[in-house]
Amino acid sequence: MTFEDLRAALSGRVLLPGEHGFDAAARPWTTTVTQPVAAVVRAADARDIAAVVAHARRTGVPVIAQPTGHGASGAIEDAILLRTGGLDSIEIDADRRVAKVGAGVNWGAVQAAAAAHGLTGLAGSNPAVGVTGYTLGGGLSWFSRKYGWASDAVRAFEIVDAEGIQTRVSAADDPELFWALRGGGGDFAVVTALEFDLFPAPALYGGRVMWHGARTAEVFEAFQEITADVPDELSVWFHRFQFPDAPPMVALDVAYLGDAEAGRSLLTRLDAIEGPIADQRGALSVANLGDITAEPTDPSPSLSRGELLTDLGDAVVKTLLDEPVAPLVDIQIRRLGGALARAATDGGARGPVTEPYLLYALGLGLPHLTAAVTARRAEIVDAIGAHISGRKPYTFLTPEETAAAAFDESTLARLREIKRARDPRSVIRSNYPVLG
Repeated sequence: MTFEDLRAALSGRVLLPGEHGFDAAARPWTTTVTQPVAAVVRAADARDIAAVVAHARRTGVPVIAQPTGHGASGAIEDAILLRTGGLDSIEIDADRRVAKVGAGVNWGAVQAAAAAHGLTGLAGSNPAVGVTGYTLGGGLSWFSRKYGWASDAVRAFEIVDAEGIQTRVSAADDPELFWALRGGGGDFAVVTALEFDLFPAPALYGGRVMWHGARTAEVFEAFQEITADVPDELSVWFHRFQFPDAPPMVALDVAYLGDAEAGRSLLTRLDAIEGPIADQRGALSVANLGDITAEPTDPSPSLSRGELLTDLGDAVVKTLLDEPVAPLVDIQIRRLGGALARAATDGGARGPVTEPYLLYALGLGLPHLTAAVTARRAEIVDAIGAHISGRKPYTFLTPEETAAAAFDESTLARLREIKRARDPRSVIRSNYPVLG
């Protein structure tokens, strides 16, 4: 079966190298990653996806689904890249507090729909991120301290399996596959839709407060004091910024799932730090959750690294606070804990995270900066290695890493057993395969 045959079988489009639109369709969100794929398919519906998987099974050309291209690894040479943006349906059942969304839906669209009913999903910081890939990898939300991983909230998946068969997966009808899909990545099936719980959000308070870099020590002290004993409804992220052609800056991002008065009272410590450059705290709609960090929503060149920290010891403080940020643009520390540290009784492969902090380092992946940014990331990890657990969230993996870094040994072994049983020929591949 040729790609021309596949074209004839689909309602969507098949793009081949050299054809108009192929390069743009193959480009991931992180433009520093290249994807030398054999073809790109823009699926129109679940039937198209079933046809693509059946084609992959017959021809031996694997298929990898990327709704938005966030989290791309580049390890998909000669594969079929499946774009699912055409599956963009959103259904909100406000009475049951459940959303059902197609595989191509991003979090911004979900939050806008849920906000109309005083509800929220477990969305992250960027509204352009796709719900499906984020959730398959666990999904670390602003509200995860209160409600856990986004994958814990899933009720059911609609999938195409490695046989090309469309089916529904839940705890009742396929508990083993359901467990794997809840945080184990996209290696086990192509998801065409998913159903997940929504949560009450009658009020939200949040925003960014920023100071000149000279206030770094004061802001970090406040970050530690605020997060030492904090309700699960509050998430706080510490940043050191070094934007091009700008002075050093330090900031705290906050999101409180509650009313503004209570949120302000939890953060009065910040009012004692003089000279804020900007204070954007205020009442928010969950539809505008992305306004807190205002991250780029268009593809961009970036190089990042995420690590889970066991503590904020002296070596961590010295490395992350006393040394220059450049050539990075952001060094970020997120307070975890809360529900993330408590094992869900019916949780999936993601499991609890007992480390109290997440470190995220970000630089621009421009040609003249790549070597320096890569070296600086490595220097930070070497300097604070004793305070790094060695495990990390699946959605924070980078192209030089593998899925083994995201799971403990027993979880990884179970995921590999499921992969071998359900897809022994690796017809379907994720960005970070569990057998990789």
